[in-house]
Amino acid sequence: MIDFDAPEPLYVQIADDLQRRIAADEIGRRLPGVRTIAETYGVAHATAAHAVQELSQRGIVKTTPGRGTFVQRPAPEQAQPDGD
Repeated sequence: MIDFDAPEPLYVQIADDLQRRIAADEIGRRLPGVRTIAETYGVAHATAAHAVQELSQRGIVKTTPGRGTFVQRPAPEQAQPDGD
């Protein structure tokens, strides 16, 4: 999961793992809450919040106040004409 002794910051490791889990469809449309993320990874609330902020900066999730943090699914590519 994460390596507490690695030189890479914990919040980046958590964001990377969450991004991997999102890509593998292990996480649905709504990201778990910061408290749940902190408990899952055994880190402080602030570290978990920083990981969510990192995902937001990457364009992976979007937080809507009062509703939660949601995975941003890429829009389906529009069909290209065949040229026929």
